[in-house]
Amino acid sequence: MSTTVTAPRPVAARRPLYMALSGLMALIAIVGFWPRYFGPLVLGTLVQPLLIHIHATVFIGWLVLFFLQAYFAATKRVRLHLAVGQIGIWYGAMLVIVGLTTGVLRSAEHLPDANGTAERLLYQAIADMVMFGVFFGIAIWYRKKPKVHRPAMVVAATSLLIAAVGRMTFLPSVIPLRIGVWAIPVLIAMGVEFKNTRRVHPIYVLGLAVFVVRRYSVPVVAPSATWASFAHWVFGMVA
Repeated sequence: MSTTVTAPRPVAARRPLYMALSGLMALIAIVGFWPRYFGPLVLGTLVQPLLIHIHATVFIGWLVLFFLQAYFAATKRVRLHLAVGQIGIWYGAMLVIVGLTTGVLRSAEHLPDANGTAERLLYQAIADMVMFGVFFGIAIWYRKKPKVHRPAMVVAATSLLIAAVGRMTFLPSVIPLRIGVWAIPVLIAMGVEFKNTRRVHPIYVLGLAVFVVRRYSVPVVAPSATWASFAHWVFGMVA
């Protein structure tokens, strides 16, 4: 009597979504920052202060970490995924600190400013880090519940792409279009989940709503007297 054994499909091939999303996020970041950072870096003509190099390295490292965690999870290396995840918690906190530091110092460089550029840049920097921090915090809190942890991580990582999309000068200045390009990883994750389960996790919907609020709130909040007062207080501390 003979027994036929069917070779199991490789585990990594079963759940390639999050690895593919990490690659897409890296592509968006490279395209957005190519003219002013990655292109000159490759050509050896890049001239940027040390702070910008630190900022770029930390944010690129985050995308690498996101990919590794997706790979470890897909290949069932649970212990390694959890161990690296502990490091990732501290890495995410460092990313927020570096992002805020860079945002504040780069904004202050526009002072004195009669056009409100410094206040606007400060608002964008703080809003971006709050946005990332909230969804990253949700992912950490629910790290033992993959159905919440995974979409929260996708939204958190995607939120960081706003700066890259903002530098895509080849895109029309149409806000809904730019939000759509920014949110592509989230939209893909939503589409795949809906195809498989006929449901979409609320975290994705919440993330898209926050993206919209973040983009449309800039011309409302940044020029306000209340924000200007807060911004001047922050710049005073820097000075």
